Amino acid sequence: MEEKKQQWSSRLGFILSSAGAAIGLGAIWKFPYVTGMSGGGAFFLIFVAFTILIGLPLLMSEFIIGRGAGKEAISAYKKLAPKSMSVWIGRIGVIGCFLLLSFYSVVGGWVLIYSVMSVFGFIIGDGANYGALFETVIGTPWITIVGLLVFSLLNVLVVSSGIQSGIEKANKYMMPLLFIFFVILVIRALTLDGAWEGVKFFLAPDFSNITGESVLYALGQSFFSLAVGFSCMVTYSSYLKKDVSIPASASTVVSLNIFVSLLAGLAIFPVVFAFGYEPAEGPGLLFMVLPAVFSEIPFGSLFLALFLLLFLFATLTSSFSLYEIIVAAATENKKYPRKVSTWVIGAIVFIAAIPSALSSSSLSSLTIFGKSIFDSTDYLVSNMMLPLGCFLIAIFIMHKMDKKLVREQFYLSNELSPTTYKIWRFLMTWIVPVTIVIVLFDLIKSILPF
Repeated sequence: MEEKKQQWSSRLGFILSSAGAAIGLGAIWKFPYVTGMSGGGAFFLIFVAFTILIGLPLLMSEFIIGRGAGKEAISAYKKLAPKSMSVWIGRIGVIGCFLLLSFYSVVGGWVLIYSVMSVFGFIIGDGANYGALFETVIGTPWITIVGLLVFSLLNVLVVSSGIQSGIEKANKYMMPLLFIFFVILVIRALTLDGAWEGVKFFLAPDFSNITGESVLYALGQSFFSLAVGFSCMVTYSSYLKKDVSIPASASTVVSLNIFVSLLAGLAIFPVVFAFGYEPAEGPGLLFMVLPAVFSEIPFGSLFLALFLLLFLFATLTSSFSLYEIIVAAATENKKYPRKVSTWVIGAIVFIAAIPSALSSSSLSSLTIFGKSIFDSTDYLVSNMMLPLGCFLIAIFIMHKMDKKLVREQFYLSNELSPTTYKIWRFLMTWIVPVTIVIVLFDLIKSILPF
């Protein structure tokens, strides 16, 4: 018989696990290169504004839905609004997580490959060309497929056994270590010659480089980095105890996410300018800059190996949450055992990810609207499906979910003033949906041929 779902043992465990789900590729890998391609400081400012004014209220909303229902994503919407189409919000979330995993797992494989190479000292070397090394890794089909396969197996092995207690315990140690190593990386980056130009690029806003697409990317990045929009946090918060404050927990997760994004920018862009890289290098930026930084540090190979291993853990904690929403939906009715469901889902995700894994090698000539398979999937998920999911969640919690239950969950275990609740409702009723509609309308205009 399937075991009863576990609960997080503490508020700290829930926060670190939620932060682990959010802080991974979104904040550490994707944020620097999207910022580099979108104008630097102005983009960062817009990203922070979106994260606080839109991402935070949405994260609180997913927490309220999940704990209020006590069910995984699909069943939560079905329970809270029976006999309605709202269940499709959860289904879209599951589909979105599957598509997200189809390219997220590819990058996870890159991190895994780099972690193994760094442990054996195969990355840092005199006169090493880190750009060429990255191109070799992603351009060699068998290497990317092996990385994808092993990364997928790690996810399946952990998720099939149940992840709450193991991930929660590990996060209490590994996430703080990730912060410590990030701070070391930032300190070293800021002491390089020419680093100040990178700091100015990252923190000095220049709105002349901002376009409608940049704003869309900032909104998508705020969703991607907080893991909202696909109801992952609905599933995670369904394990949450009643004595945990949702507003306080969500605020802490958002603060940690912004802090990590700030550290990522301060670690990357000073090095980009100091070593002559282009800030708009794209997805490979992190894999070229990290080795360059650590090559300048005593015992750099050791530090690089430790950091990449910690980065791998952060990447895995995020992918666990993506797998969890799919597996939880598949096993909710107890028809299919968790282990069998996870292995089947893992195999399907692996097969679906192969085209993205080969988009820089065997399938590099295959494009969709001028983008590679990898970039197309990323664009579809981050800039179209995530905003749509967030819009539907905003409509659901404001117009479908019982207002008494919403208020009850909001105030559980906290002494916030009624004004705070009113501000949250105002943001979710007007600011969040209207902003998303405006951005999506701009996206539609950019896609249409007339």
